[in-house]
Amino acid sequence: MNVTFEDILLVSSILLFLSILITKSLGRFGVPALLLFLGVGMLAGSEGLGKIQFNDPQTAQSLGTVALTFILFSGGLDTRWESTKPILWRGVVLATVGVFSTAILLGGFTYYVTDFTVLESLLLGSIVSSTDAAAVFSILRSKNIGLKHNLRPTLELESGSNDPMAYFLTVSFTFLIMNEEASIWRLIPMFFMQMSIGAMTGVAMGRAMAWIINRIKLEQEGLYPALTMAAIIFTYAFTNVISGNGFLAVYIAGVILGNQNFIHKRSLTKFYDGIAWLMQILMFLTLGLLVFPSHMVPLIGTGLLIAMFLIFVARPVSVFLSMSFFRNPLRDKLYVSWVGLRGAVPIVFATYPLLAGVEKSGMIFNIVFFIVLTSVLLQGTTLSVVARWLRLSQRDRRQKKYQFDLEMEYDIKNELTEIRVPDKSPAVGKTLVELRFPKGALIVLINRGGKFLTPNGATALQTNDVLFVMTDRDDELVKVNELLGYEVE
Repeated sequence: MNVTFEDILLVSSILLFLSILITKSLGRFGVPALLLFLGVGMLAGSEGLGKIQFNDPQTAQSLGTVALTFILFSGGLDTRWESTKPILWRGVVLATVGVFSTAILLGGFTYYVTDFTVLESLLLGSIVSSTDAAAVFSILRSKNIGLKHNLRPTLELESGSNDPMAYFLTVSFTFLIMNEEASIWRLIPMFFMQMSIGAMTGVAMGRAMAWIINRIKLEQEGLYPALTMAAIIFTYAFTNVISGNGFLAVYIAGVILGNQNFIHKRSLTKFYDGIAWLMQILMFLTLGLLVFPSHMVPLIGTGLLIAMFLIFVARPVSVFLSMSFFRNPLRDKLYVSWVGLRGAVPIVFATYPLLAGVEKSGMIFNIVFFIVLTSVLLQGTTLSVVARWLRLSQRDRRQKKYQFDLEMEYDIKNELTEIRVPDKSPAVGKTLVELRFPKGALIVLINRGGKFLTPNGATALQTNDVLFVMTDRDDELVKVNELLGYEVE
């Protein structure tokens, strides 16, 4: 049977449509979208209803690498420095020490319960050692989970920056298995070199992107997404060419760019949010097509045992070890331990030993796939519940945010936040002049009992007034809440 390019496009569009439709239908029951995408891919695969023959790890790895590049950039673009700065070192330690300790612990357990060699066991531990940025970003943001103590930026920073460490460990142990005479000590200076080059390149490219976007003056607005896509791909590829870590460079470039003012910022941020979702869908569908469910059946017992050890032992121990350097309540550590979501990234990393010809790479791939399914199904469906159990859930009823679609030259102050003046607020009876709100926070409207007032400096606040505050900085919004008498975590 001859398969034409049009046939591939037709099948791809149907799979994409079905994925979105199923997500819309089943997402309301708390089933993570990522798990549904994997399920659609598996159903359409060679052992599913669709009978699509796909067994190309090289293509899957290439697609996964491109997808992860854009997902990390989009995550960095949405990262606000005001919320990340207080927890920067906590996230960095989790992304390095936490990943390394998870790989060692899980590798040791795998060596104990399987017939893998030490290096093969450590390779498996390395592949699943990082939390998945796509899974964490999509679940936390789609479910709009509010968390106390800056836990949400901590989790997003960790998941966005820990893939480079897992990638380095995966490639290193694959290299050591295939080259028995190689020394592990040669890899240590290589690690610091890759991370340093990746970080410096990311900072430089993030600043360069902002400078270029603001000065190039393109006649067609539609060319700005194409311009930034070229810059993202260049950042990843160039960093790898000069022996740096491309994933780290792309994420840092996104963070640097996202915290600067540049033209069309709002539209570009929305564009990359859509691109990130598209990349997630394509990545999970492709990996779902790649797996053979019948190959996993004999490994269910071993896979479940390793997955449970990862979720309930290796991840918590690594988190408690990493966060021991900081003052955090026990419940914070417990929640961070639970949000150890594994997603498509470990499956992509599992293709590296497959392509390198590692002897037990097929078994490793199937175990990794089983671990990912277990993690997303068990942890991904219970994030909100566990947050409530630990009293870390924070549903902020006092304020709502509205973002305008209008484009200003540098996209400044186009976010409107609705804040209610609480009972017994110290601001009641005081004028706006007396309260001395931050200069960057503009109160444009007051809803008082259903009637809208245009305030001025002499306007005195009353209980249950609803203020419409326009600002683009989180720290200014925090000051407004404090002046109104809210306790800010």
